[in-house]
Amino acid sequence: MALASENLHNPYREGDSFESESGLPISKVSDCLTSLRLEWKKKKSIGGILHEWADIAGSQLAEHCQPISFKNRILVIGANHPQWRQALQYNKPQLIAAIKAAGHPIKDLRIQQYYPNKIKPSESELNIWARHPSRIDIHGMSDCNSCGSPAPTGEMALWGKCGLCRRKDFAPNISE
Repeated sequence: MALASENLHNPYREGDSFESESGLPISKVSDCLTSLRLEWKKKKSIGGILHEWADIAGSQLAEHCQPISFKNRILVIGANHPQWRQALQYNKPQLIAAIKAAGHPIKDLRIQQYYPNKIKPSESELNIWARHPSRIDIHGMSDCNSCGSPAPTGEMALWGKCGLCRRKDFAPNISE
């Protein structure tokens, strides 16, 4: 049996440069992230401040306060409780100095009350399915008041009719 040459197994050798379809060289993800962080600082955007916020403000303050906007070199920080807003006010000069030391061109700092929308943890599918009105193994069967067909009792208790008749209520163009 003939063996394929080494170049056929791995056509790329160490030191080879790769190019994308656009002709630009392909780089490592870590290099892309590093250049993105540098761009954030150059463009004076909030992205760089958000990325470094825990280091700049400290973990305790960063947990309760966060940058909201950065425009005209004025950073707006939101606090989720009046006590944290007061802590920001007292530490405003030190915070401005820390932000400047991190390389962000800041002129002033504004502080406001901010209540971020917290995402409620969604209920598990098993819990939802356990009480679903269409479960005949839990709720049993009965006859629909509208069409007389067998229907889950849970649907009858919830809507007074089966799911198919309920669907017709939302689509008046469907003929019976």
